[in-house]
Amino acid sequence: MTQRAKIDTDGGEAGAVGPPVVHRPAGLTSAEVAERVARGEVNDVPVRSSRSTTDIVRANVFTRFNAIIGVLWVIMLFVAPIQDSLFGFVIIANTGIGIIQELRAKKTLDGLAVIGEAKPTVRRDGVTAELSTSEIVLGDLIELGPGDKVVVDGEVAEADSLEIDESLLTGEADPVVKKPGDRMMSGSFVVAGGGAFTATKVGREAYAAQLAEEASRFTLVHSELRTGISTILKYVTWMMVPTAIGLVISQLVVKDDNFKDAVARTVGGIVPMIPEGLVLLTSVAFAIGVVRLGRKQCLVQELPAIEGLARVDVVCLDKTGTLTEGGMDVTELRPLNGADETYVRKVLGALGESDPRPNASLQAIIDAYPDTVEWRCTEALPFSSARKYSGAAFSEGDGENSTWLLGAPDVLLPAGDPALTEIDHLNEQGLRVLLLARTVHELDSPEVATGARPTALVVLEQRLRPDAADTLSYFAEQNVATKVISGDNAVSVGAVAGKLDMPGAANTVDARTLPADREEMAKVLDENAVFGRVTPQQKRDMVAALQSHGHTVAMTGDGVNDVLALKDADIGVSMGSGSEATRAVAQIVLLNNSFATLPSVVAEGRRVIGNITRVATLFLTKTVYSVLLAVLVVCSQVEYPFLPRHLTLLSTLTIGVPAFFLALAPNKERAKPNFVRRVMRYAIPGGVIAGAATFATYLLARHHYTGPDALAAETSAATLTLFLVSMWVLAIIARPYTWWRLTLVATMGGAFLLVLVVPWLQDFFALKLVGVTMPWTAVAIAAAGAALLEFAWRWVDRRFPA
Repeated sequence: MTQRAKIDTDGGEAGAVGPPVVHRPAGLTSAEVAERVARGEVNDVPVRSSRSTTDIVRANVFTRFNAIIGVLWVIMLFVAPIQDSLFGFVIIANTGIGIIQELRAKKTLDGLAVIGEAKPTVRRDGVTAELSTSEIVLGDLIELGPGDKVVVDGEVAEADSLEIDESLLTGEADPVVKKPGDRMMSGSFVVAGGGAFTATKVGREAYAAQLAEEASRFTLVHSELRTGISTILKYVTWMMVPTAIGLVISQLVVKDDNFKDAVARTVGGIVPMIPEGLVLLTSVAFAIGVVRLGRKQCLVQELPAIEGLARVDVVCLDKTGTLTEGGMDVTELRPLNGADETYVRKVLGALGESDPRPNASLQAIIDAYPDTVEWRCTEALPFSSARKYSGAAFSEGDGENSTWLLGAPDVLLPAGDPALTEIDHLNEQGLRVLLLARTVHELDSPEVATGARPTALVVLEQRLRPDAADTLSYFAEQNVATKVISGDNAVSVGAVAGKLDMPGAANTVDARTLPADREEMAKVLDENAVFGRVTPQQKRDMVAALQSHGHTVAMTGDGVNDVLALKDADIGVSMGSGSEATRAVAQIVLLNNSFATLPSVVAEGRRVIGNITRVATLFLTKTVYSVLLAVLVVCSQVEYPFLPRHLTLLSTLTIGVPAFFLALAPNKERAKPNFVRRVMRYAIPGGVIAGAATFATYLLARHHYTGPDALAAETSAATLTLFLVSMWVLAIIARPYTWWRLTLVATMGGAFLLVLVVPWLQDFFALKLVGVTMPWTAVAIAAAGAALLEFAWRWVDRRFPA
């Protein structure tokens, strides 16, 4: 069977072209489909872009730290006033916020996933229709064309030069030619040709079903950021357990005459050790990122991709569909060697009709040169990115037979051919040129292009994306290198890049001259920006070469020739109009097909990871000073200075509220690696200085105050010092200052001042500064602590650069 053998659903020929009537299978009948659905033989693998509502609630509620705080909260409700139980209500609010934000993100993701879902073409009752993958039943006949993904396992029923890439499953790079009766594996995709296959395994029985489900799931936890936070929380737990046990014992011994007060101060020492808001804020920041990008028609199939793009320092771009729009226009036809233009137009029209799924170049030819009914296609060779040409053999209607090739001139013509000089001039103008050549060999011959006679040049104009230049400019400003990697002629690619004012466009590299050695290839890639005549395997090799030099690589593309590189890149970005295969392997899909959306994705990633690094320092500084204070209290055998209400107030004003605003603020700084090290190098000195300054004030106050109300006065002085030092930590974290950041810091300071001067707030939080000497001493110690913080953090920057 050939690609020209198109048969109407009533069994007649589709027009007067093609060989004699070919009876193709009609597929299942409606009754057979209903019977299989009733038996449960349906492709019921849930393709989810997000976690279920139950999973989201469970993940936010049933955490290790929520369990600890929940137990402590219940205890406090029985032994202390309600203001000492405020921390429990804060946790409830935080958990609720986390659930609501993730549910918003889920709604956005699920809605976008439906828009971007691959819909295979299924033949039933002789009629073809696009169906959701979940509607496929056992025995369905599924049609395939270039770029289509094989969604279930099956057996080939029809094959017309059908070439399948199974590299994502088997690791074998070369496409496999399939014939009727051959096995088809889900997860593979079509690189050339067409055909149909019968589904033999559906649902969870399919080869790649579980892999596909796992890959498309909402992967919140697998990222350096969240892995780093998990590592930190593990160390925090190790520190908490012995410290908390020591604190419990010491407080019960010291306060043996007042059990309830001892319990309250013990809980007051344990609760601030837990950085409970850190996990929440990370989830919220990611979730809000998904919602923001969703509004811009950007589907984030794997959530850490937001974070990953923030780390990217090289973006590899495919020219067609990324820098240029998908469509093209034929601007000129140049017959060669005395060929008759009318005859050439007939050849081009017949070639266009020979391919049922034309690419953008062939579609432009179809639009310019409609087919005539006299010619009949007897054999077809579909276009392949690897060989750079397509072909077809015809019976011309007058008894003549001819075989034609259409493709890249520099591939079909030998080096030094006079026509190449003319082609180079056209390529230098950014035009795309295809060569029509007549061959004397059979299409399945390995020598098919040898000795082909040039007949005409087809000149195509590519439409530049209006936003491409601005996007390239953005990446240049952000110190992100851009590399154009295209299968087109190198001179033409360079001309297009030059029109967009892309740096390095003048020095275009023909990929056929690239060294095979990875290290040598990486050097060429680092030194150049525009590459033409790149094969699909070379795209993959180029991504690996860049990664071998420590680069974090993002790859964009929309064609089947980009799939391997998209899969291997750190971040794969596909256009929504791209092939099913590219959308399936990409972490990010630009549903609006706009390359200009990419800066928004990069900015969102930088905002998330940069801001979480900031606020993590705030949370972990609190953990460090809380552990240090507990250790000092245990060693000194004194009463713990704070009740839970004091630390709830401090945490809210110096961490909770500011962190929420800081986590959602714009941030353009490129993300850096070593998250744990970057956070702890600030949190440890900050926490040690805050804890030491606070304990020094507390010990001085213990010697200064006497009488039954001494402990309350001592606590107030220590709270003042801790608040001021913590505010200075916040002031450093908030840099560089903007009007809203200064307003935020000032508002938090004003709120604490309000608590100190309003009588009912003084009573509620048990805070009242007594006398003049000790409060001013507390301020002086805090000032010394702030100065030491500035020195320590600058020393850390020099001694332990990130």
